[in-house]
Amino acid sequence: MATRHQARAAVVSLLYSREFDDNNEFIEEYLESKKIRNDVKKWALSLYDGIIHNIEQIDKTLENMMDEEGFLNVANVEKNILRLGVYEMLFTNLDNPIIINEAIELAKELGALSAPKLVNGVLDNINKTL
Repeated sequence: MATRHQARAAVVSLLYSREFDDNNEFIEEYLESKKIRNDVKKWALSLYDGIIHNIEQIDKTLENMMDEEGFLNVANVEKNILRLGVYEMLFTNLDNPIIINEAIELAKELGALSAPKLVNGVLDNINKTL
């Protein structure tokens, strides 16, 4: 069974792919290929759907923290890790330090060399304003 960390990585991948093609037909197949099933799958889908539903508010939060131009220049992988982190901070009951740590770990695995520092800085600053 997949872990929540693996589910978060899959959500980031799905968000990334949505940047190029917003066709949702392959989501179920993708999650199955990653062995994300049952409750973890439901949770991953709720994260994905929640981010999509609230993307304007999430992006506005990030733009306010980074300034609009800075946010537009962030690479897509890092941008989607940040979106996931902000969504979890604003719309879930998970403790923010856990959310930030998970986002940093995703940035280490999926992002550029400088991604963990960027993700940590932005999410930590958002945490301080909440």
